[in-house]
Amino acid sequence: GLCLLVLRLFIGVHVFLVSCALPDSVLRRFIVRVMCSVLGLFVRQSDPRLRDVNVRVYIANHVTQFDHNVINLLTSCNTPALNGAPGFICWSRGFMELGVTGSRAELVDSLKVYSSHRGNPPLLLFPEEAATNGRAGLLRFSSWPFSILDVVQPVALQVQRPLITVSVADSSWITELLWTFFVPFTVYQVRWMPSVPRRAEELSEDFALRVQELLAMELGVVSTRLTAADKTEHMKRLRHTSLLPFAPGGCPGQPLAARPRMPSSLTGVAPEDVQITAMAQRVKEVLPHVPLEVIRIDLAQTNCVDTTIANLLEGRVPFFPESKEAGTDLPAPSASQAAAASGIQGSIAVPSSKPATKQFAKSPVERHLSLQERKRALYDYARR
Repeated sequence: GLCLLVLRLFIGVHVFLVSCALPDSVLRRFIVRVMCSVLGLFVRQSDPRLRDVNVRVYIANHVTQFDHNVINLLTSCNTPALNGAPGFICWSRGFMELGVTGSRAELVDSLKVYSSHRGNPPLLLFPEEAATNGRAGLLRFSSWPFSILDVVQPVALQVQRPLITVSVADSSWITELLWTFFVPFTVYQVRWMPSVPRRAEELSEDFALRVQELLAMELGVVSTRLTAADKTEHMKRLRHTSLLPFAPGGCPGQPLAARPRMPSSLTGVAPEDVQITAMAQRVKEVLPHVPLEVIRIDLAQTNCVDTTIANLLEGRVPFFPESKEAGTDLPAPSASQAAAASGIQGSIAVPSSKPATKQFAKSPVERHLSLQERKRALYDYARR
């Protein structure tokens, strides 16, 4: 792999120079495609006759950082640069610079003007706006690419690579390029689908959803409602979790009902380390009526503040509520925190003479409403 990487770096420079020197034509695409096969990039297309020469907008799923370069080896098309500053890097990667740095509405207007000139190549757009591995599902399509013209042509793209994952979340395009040169080969399979016109009085959102469903069926994956912003938020949470000292407890990534608990033989252990104490104080601020020792014991099992709060609220951990005079070893909360905590305690309505587990309502409807009220109180406290 290292030998291939070093060799292909020199060959890649020649491929870049040839692609810059030759004008856009069938001959240039053929030469560059042959040279890319030496780099380990093999491009296959099925049913090329389905490609409509009159269509001005291609819609494709997003798998790697080089999808637009691969499809450009088959037909002439341009992909506008949506992220990143314009300059040499943007141009060298094959993106089209429009000089629009404003809203999506300005971008759509510029693309409409671009598409109105018949001499310009078609547009290749990726409505997912973020790359995925293409194995599970499609991200929700943005509606702005479908407001440019009333006819689009979907392009189904699948990528296969031995030994190494094709697309890794949160990796840069340089990393992906180096791994492409490192592995023996990478196969891109491009399938052209029939063009899809907009229906009468169909909104752009409905048009995007319909094309997304067609592409998902062609690829054999699920059409999800997750957006590129959801993926960005998920990656932020993963990076934040990896930096936490108690991340191995598995708190943020698992659902509450599926998080494992430690054996009951460890329930008598009360850890006194700094992390458990700090986490216990955070739980105590939210649930001041819960004894501190109970909180520490459950934190020793879950190692997660959110899980411990959920266990205490949902009655999975029995305890006797403390009186108002208890908990003197904690620092006094501020006035807003005390008001929020008293509001939460009042909404939970735990009597001082009975354990919380005996508050279990008989009716499922009452239990659900009680849970919703407690969740709402926790949300109000978190906002304060």
